[in-house]
Amino acid sequence: MTRPDAIENVARALALPGDTSSDFDLNPGLILPEGRKLRPAGVLCALQQGRDGVDVILTKRSARLKHHPGQIAFPGGKQDPGDADPIAAALREADEEIGLHPDRVEVLGTLPTHETVTSFVVTPVIGFVREPFDERAEAGEVAEIFRVPLSHVTNPANFRVEGRRWQGRKRYYYTVPFGPYYIWGATARMLRALAERVAR
Repeated sequence: MTRPDAIENVARALALPGDTSSDFDLNPGLILPEGRKLRPAGVLCALQQGRDGVDVILTKRSARLKHHPGQIAFPGGKQDPGDADPIAAALREADEEIGLHPDRVEVLGTLPTHETVTSFVVTPVIGFVREPFDERAEAGEVAEIFRVPLSHVTNPANFRVEGRRWQGRKRYYYTVPFGPYYIWGATARMLRALAERVAR
């Protein structure tokens, strides 16, 4: 399958230099604990040609999960001992969570790592889904698989900064809502990093 122009633009954007990001970017006064151990993880920002342009595949996490229930997320997770690197972890998790086999994904590149409040250092992997696949939401972990236009999440004007109280203080974070989906936190921050590069 020929890569759409939007995919070529993303591939070019990934070659640009950029800084790492974190859940704490908008909260510079927050003091992080010394000696914290960060665990490697990978998430897949999967791009696929849709009817009206290129879409980003996202998931809504199950409400029954202990961590981040009901939140919007990329498929992905921690790097296991059998994973060669965070890219392999992201591809394996996408296969497990939504039924997207690695053979159908062309890895375009990665964004700089993102540190989460849960002590993961996440590598956002950007991949082009070259052909249709049979979606399969992992029972117990993924409540829904859905798509958002790439043009929506790469337009910096669609992002907002919001805040809520967390551990006794106001914490600020990015959001990029789309329809009924409230995309925020680490997922929105990583999408914001992609948007900043595409907009250059």
